[in-house]
Order: sequence, then structure tokens, then C-alpha cells
Amino acid sequence: MKLSDLKIIVTGGAQGMGAYFATKLHEAGAKVCAGDVNDAGLAALPEGIFRRKLDVSKEAECEAFVEWAHEHMGGLNGLINNAGILRDGLLVKKDKATGSIVKLSADQWNAVIGVNLTGATFMVREVVAKMAAQGHRPGVIVNMSSVARHGNRGQSNYVAAKASLAANTVTWAREFASFGVRVGAIAPGMIETPMTQGMNQKARDALVASVPVGRIGVPEDIWLAVKFVLECDYFNGRTIDVDGGLVM
Repeated sequence: MKLSDLKIIVTGGAQGMGAYFATKLHEAGAKVCAGDVNDAGLAALPEGIFRRKLDVSKEAECEAFVEWAHEHMGGLNGLINNAGILRDGLLVKKDKATGSIVKLSADQWNAVIGVNLTGATFMVREVVAKMAAQGHRPGVIVNMSSVARHGNRGQSNYVAAKASLAANTVTWAREFASFGVRVGAIAPGMIETPMTQGMNQKARDALVASVPVGRIGVPEDIWLAVKFVLECDYFNGRTIDVDGGLVM
């Protein structure tokens, strides 16, 4: 599919990789609707990108956003499922100072699953339902998974969500083939975004040292993989790791 033929939604589109994807798509001639909870970030997007507040963890907001996007773009044939949050913590740990046991809270678990998995699923469901009802073919969905799906200490909630997205990429590719919709996933390693910039410097340095290419990734690295999935009509049902060799 040509980028200029896309009428595409980008969730988490107000900052970091999402804003980068939305901007690059817009520059390539695509019609783009960006959704995010970040009002200031949405306002800062380039003129010509449609934007609206969206909390993907809320089913009704996903439904309304897809209806709005379809109306504003005069159709719909793409989705980049990029919205995501972190609420890291060990499932169980012992506090060094007090010796007390600290457990990952239900709020930490539910917040991450709600945005990174349930919200992503709502968006896929609504977008594909709209494309199927309107006969928009072909279509393409890109899920943003993570190399953390292989397992990562202190991220039980994030790992569960991103591993599920990778698995459902296969499931949805099989289910939606009859609608002419392809589904692929990208699994970034450590990328320079507002989310990763808040990391402890010692942990950040240790992670960089473990990356064979010797650097943290940038949004352009991930965009190149996203662009491939969007444009290659023979790619379907697979997840591409883009991590500098971190999990080789």
C-alpha cells in the first residue's frame, strides 16, 4: 500500500514515536488522525493532521474516535496501535529499609493492561469493524509490541500486554484476512522517547552497554520498520524486533 493512499489512525499520537509516525505519514501524503490524552502534544502536531483527545482504555472513547476519524478522513484503512504507558515494579519485593514485603498493586497492573492491551484491542476491533462494514480494502494494522515481550524484570504488567499483542497479531492476521486487512507488529528495544528518558541513569547506562550496536534507538529507526509493514503487501502476521540486537 502506498503511504499516500492511507487514511490512518495513530494512537498515542501526541508525543514520542506516535507524534513522529503521524508527522512522517502526513508528510508522505497520508490522511492522519492522531489520538492521545496529551492535549498540549496534540495541539503541537503539524497543521493538517486531524487530532482529538483519546483515552484508549475507555471503550466508548475508542468507538467515538473511530467514527469521528472515519468521517473526517472520508474513510479508514489503517491503524498504528501505539498508545502505551509504564507502571513498573517487581511483582513481589522486600523493602531493604524496613524488611516489609511490597507487592505490585492492582492499580499498576490494571493501568498498563488497560491501555497497552485492552485499549489496543478496542481500537483494532472498532477499526476493522468499520472497514468491514464499509468495504474498505485493503487495510493494514501495525501493533507496537516490545522486546520486553520475551520477559523483563520489574515489568510483569508491560510484558503481559506486549506479549499478548504479539500473539494477537497472528490471531488477528488470520481472522481479518477475509476482510483484506493485514496485521503486523513492531517490537522496539530501548528508544529515545519521553517514556524512556525518565529512566534511572545507572540503569540506562547499563542497558546501552548491553546493546550490540552501542546506542539507544531513535524514532526514525522504528519508523523505517513501520513504513515497511505499511507498504509491503506480502507482510502479515509477524512481529519484527528493532532493538539493535539487544535480545539476540
